[in-house]
Amino acid sequence: MSTIVLATQNPGKVSELRSMLNGSGIEIIGLDDLAQSFPEPAENGSTFIENATIKAKAYAKLTGMLCLADDSGLEIDALGGKPGVISSHFAFDGDAEGEAAGLTRQQRDDLNIDRVLKDLDPVEPRDRTARFVCVMVLSDPDGNILASCEGRFEGRIGVPFDHPHCTPADSVPRGSNGFGYDPIFLVAEDYIYTSAEIEPEHKNKISHRGHAVRSMIELIKELQLD
Repeated sequence: MSTIVLATQNPGKVSELRSMLNGSGIEIIGLDDLAQSFPEPAENGSTFIENATIKAKAYAKLTGMLCLADDSGLEIDALGGKPGVISSHFAFDGDAEGEAAGLTRQQRDDLNIDRVLKDLDPVEPRDRTARFVCVMVLSDPDGNILASCEGRFEGRIGVPFDHPHCTPADSVPRGSNGFGYDPIFLVAEDYIYTSAEIEPEHKNKISHRGHAVRSMIELIKELQLD
């Protein structure tokens, strides 16, 4: 079995990826499983692939293990592709320090959702097209990039319950599954359910991370890792 460290301290991502890789012959461990702390690299890239590469190389070197890193986020067409690479700290314009540093992940998620819904306030429901994007990069401890891939998850952003143009089908937030922007993301092509209302097993089949993971599994198999 190949053991790969996943470059994240987000327990939701570790759990989600482990579930998707169940039975693949690949064991995923998180940074927290290594019983030591690691300095976080500066994610100063302007694209998902740049940030995923930064993380994969840095943590592979620090841990001395094969490292799989992902960078993912939400792209909203009406906002010119924002929040993009600053999705996790959109409410703070990408600043992970200061006020954001003192908040829990759920508090930050709630503020990010509020910011997106506020920025989209004048936009009609049909024009709120968006997608989740996930880029994955696998690096060895020497900094060699062994594989990379991308997955996408199409949909659109819903409308707050108290919005004057809100309909029951568009209303958000809804659902308790997932994290981040899932409660406000209506899944294409029907736009009936939010990503947070989908059962994890089904979500793994259609999500951006699901598509990226399946592609990465095939790439890892081709590498024939020991």
